[in-house]
Amino acid sequence: MERPRYIAVEGPIGVGKTALARILAERLEGRLVLEQVDENPFLRGFYADRQKHAFQAQLFFLLSRFQQQQALFQQDLFSRSTVADYLFAKDRIFAAVTLDPDELALYRQIHDLLQPRIVRPDLVIYLQARVEVLAARVRKGGRDYERGVETGHLEALAKAYNDFFFHYEETPLLVVNTSDIDLEGNPEDLEALLAVVRKHRKGTQHYVPLGTRAY
Repeated sequence: MERPRYIAVEGPIGVGKTALARILAERLEGRLVLEQVDENPFLRGFYADRQKHAFQAQLFFLLSRFQQQQALFQQDLFSRSTVADYLFAKDRIFAAVTLDPDELALYRQIHDLLQPRIVRPDLVIYLQARVEVLAARVRKGGRDYERGVETGHLEALAKAYNDFFFHYEETPLLVVNTSDIDLEGNPEDLEALLAVVRKHRKGTQHYVPLGTRAY
């Protein structure tokens, strides 16, 4: 029997992190922790006017993620595996992309007060994809207010994610390029990735599957 682990799945909009988190939680018979995206009352306004609503949307996400993490880890972490579709530290990625300098300075003060009270995952899985693949996936399966997101915004997010994880050393990290695989529709792609996830326990590993082009 596998030792229970806390796994966080990360990546930009449209990359498939929630789908993979659901699959991992099912396979590991673990708890599933999903980002409370639809509860953010400022998010729809953010996609309509980012400059006007960015700070409110970002602060709501920061505090709701913190509260969710605190509630989760009052439970016994060692009784079963836990899989989340976000990494708390990633909140800074979006903040850096969306906030103006004064807002960002205030945001970072609040973030830095909360960060030390968050439990680190045993493994972070960072999902990458080419920008055109992200755009296609958002148009196909994203929330209605996300489908009109500009390619420039996706490019900025993808770059910010790459920069963040290029320097990331806080936990074991598995970087997976999902551009040419279909984890939900192709069992072979999924099983190959799950085998890598089960084995990876330390350091950083880059996994570039051959796969079959999904988009």
